[in-house]
Amino acid sequence: MPELSYRAGALLVALAAILWSLMGLAIRMIETADAWQILFWRSVGLLPALFLLVAWRSGGRPFAAIRSVGLPGLIGGSGLVVAFAGAIYAIQATSVANAVFLFAASPFITALLAWPILREPVRPATWGAMLLAAFGVGLMVRQGLALGEGMGAGSLAALLSAAGFAVFTIALRWGRVGDMLPAVLIGAALAALVALAVTLAGGKTILIPAEEMGVALAMGAVLLGAGMTLYTIGSRAVPAAELTLITMIEVLLAPVWVFLLLGEQATPSTLLGGAVILAAVAANALSGARRRPAANQAV
Repeated sequence: MPELSYRAGALLVALAAILWSLMGLAIRMIETADAWQILFWRSVGLLPALFLLVAWRSGGRPFAAIRSVGLPGLIGGSGLVVAFAGAIYAIQATSVANAVFLFAASPFITALLAWPILREPVRPATWGAMLLAAFGVGLMVRQGLALGEGMGAGSLAALLSAAGFAVFTIALRWGRVGDMLPAVLIGAALAALVALAVTLAGGKTILIPAEEMGVALAMGAVLLGAGMTLYTIGSRAVPAAELTLITMIEVLLAPVWVFLLLGEQATPSTLLGGAVILAAVAANALSGARRRPAANQAV
């Protein structure tokens, strides 16, 4: 594969973030299915796309790539089940803006957990950014609790989702897993199985209206699958700190789509808290970029 330029790589990553930003809008289009039913059909749509991507990345040896991640990949995939389910429930229970801004706190939860588990030191700048982000999270969660049980539960589910992504990241670091895609594939398979089991145990059917099933399948195959393909290719040419900044497009655009197309508005506290969190993420990424040469940050 020819070497990708920085500009082309950044464009592909930005396109991936735009696709991911449509996830909240897609979930809003589903009115009758619950979070587990959506998770099942989204995972079913994602699995073939991910399998093909893993096969391409592994030179036609997808099963060997899946086996290579071992226990860390299984633990990380389990974390993704929590992350995926929590994210869908959060978007259903609270505003899209509230949910995606809280998802953005995941890097700080990762840093906080990696400190005792992996003995990874936390930079002073990151401690400061975490305190700033915690203030923003406090504004949003407090508002969610004040507005009612559903909003509060949605905010907590969003934080649980962020923690699930943190577990995924830490598991891969612990196992020194170089390629995350096989672990994501494991996570998607586990998510489908767990969602099926929870749905049937609750006395519900996995079948949902055809149009909603189509939206959920498209979420998996197009928004997640195609987005991950673009990100995987583009991230090779973009330094890690800049990847963080570019993917913030997802968080910024997600509330815009539901406002423009559905009229969903975010509260002032959500916007203020979200702005604080995004400022903390951006400041931490920029401080990391200044600390290390770009060549050492390449993914």
